[in-house]
Amino acid sequence: MPDAPHTPPSDLVGSLRARVAELAAENAGLREAAASRDELAAAQLAARDAQTGALAARVEELERRLAKDSSTSGKPPSSDSPYQKKSRDRSLRGKSGRKPGRQPGAQSCTLRQSADPGNTVPCGPVACGCCGHDLIGAPALVTQKRQVFEAAPPPPPEVIEYQVQAKQCPACGEVSVGLAPAGVTGRVQYGPGVHAKAALAVCAHYLPVARAARLVAAFTGVSVSAGFTAGVRGKAAARLGPFMDAVRELLRSAGVLYADETPARTAGKLHYVHVACTEFLTALHTGGRSTDDIDSGGVLPGYAGTIVRDGYAGYDHLTDALHAWCAAHGLRDLKAVYEFDPAGQIWARSMADLLIHANAAASAARAAGQARLSDARLAEITSWYRGAVAKGITDNQGKRTRTGKDGLRLARRFRDHQDMILRFTTDLAAGFTSNQSPSSSPTCPPPPNGESTPSTPSPSYSPTDHGYHPQPRRHNSG
Repeated sequence: MPDAPHTPPSDLVGSLRARVAELAAENAGLREAAASRDELAAAQLAARDAQTGALAARVEELERRLAKDSSTSGKPPSSDSPYQKKSRDRSLRGKSGRKPGRQPGAQSCTLRQSADPGNTVPCGPVACGCCGHDLIGAPALVTQKRQVFEAAPPPPPEVIEYQVQAKQCPACGEVSVGLAPAGVTGRVQYGPGVHAKAALAVCAHYLPVARAARLVAAFTGVSVSAGFTAGVRGKAAARLGPFMDAVRELLRSAGVLYADETPARTAGKLHYVHVACTEFLTALHTGGRSTDDIDSGGVLPGYAGTIVRDGYAGYDHLTDALHAWCAAHGLRDLKAVYEFDPAGQIWARSMADLLIHANAAASAARAAGQARLSDARLAEITSWYRGAVAKGITDNQGKRTRTGKDGLRLARRFRDHQDMILRFTTDLAAGFTSNQSPSSSPTCPPPPNGESTPSTPSPSYSPTDHGYHPQPRRHNSG
């Protein structure tokens, strides 16, 4: 077999070098393609992560909205879903310690016998139960009184006819016409008593106008229409001018006022019912939510006492007065952030416990007739307060979740407004909450056009109504 052709060493080395260069170029192309694919994959993953984060934030926000109810936001109780079962620990409420039944000091409506009954019916035996002897004329040995209070049927309406007469003077022949009493202007009309009873049903007891008309007819015997009862509210409000002037003057002289605003539909539009009240006096008016609307009630401008109110900035222009923030609103906000993230918002639990603990101390001091809390108790409350605030800011600093941002914002609000939030501890005349203001608001729409009406507030309040019950005290809040 002939030998293979001999290749010179120089040519072999050159071919190998060329092949190496070719492979190196191919490898570089592959590396570049791989790097491009990695960059594309990294960009796609980053975009996917960003989208996932955005969706997670959106889900968190929607869950927060769904979880909100009247105990964790400003939504009215009527907006709570009747189909969603409320958890047993929804309000975190503990036992109040009160016994069942009527509480001490509450009004009693016990039915007692009358010393002068309108009708007496003897219920004696007709004959002896032993021998049958006639007992009709026999005297009674013992009498047991049993009284029945019965509603009398409505009397027929009293119809008063005013005969306006015209008479001719026999001396000069001039004809003079008599005058009917003031208010008697129509041929047929309802009297002031009927108006008063209709106003009692519609305004004082908040009955719908048709039901109020039927009730007035049932109890007075006077048939009125739903249109009449609908117009009674405006007529009654129009007669309150002098009374409301006196109420405003008394409110302006009070040492502490409770103010709030709540939405209501009036004349087919959304308005706000503004309330300024004490335990015994209330002035209401309707309007918007601006400072001019707040001032239009004629009570707060120039007032130099203490105003217990929520954190709405519309009251900030009332610089003549001291301001106390309603702690019940603070409890509601603390509950909102704590329930959504209990592990991450421990400070909110601690702050809520502090507010309830401080309210108990202030209430005990008032009951004991003390003018102020002791310096040691105030120092304890302030230290606990600042510790909770510091922990809230530290724990939520840098968090990007909505709950973290809300917690940080709430902690900073408590930090910046400590004096107003704790006013009820430094001034025992100021109440823990302004919630008697909304309770003074009517449950039916107020009169239109900003008219004022009086009402009677309910001053009773328990902090546990806002979802918190004191836990064992934690002295180290930070």
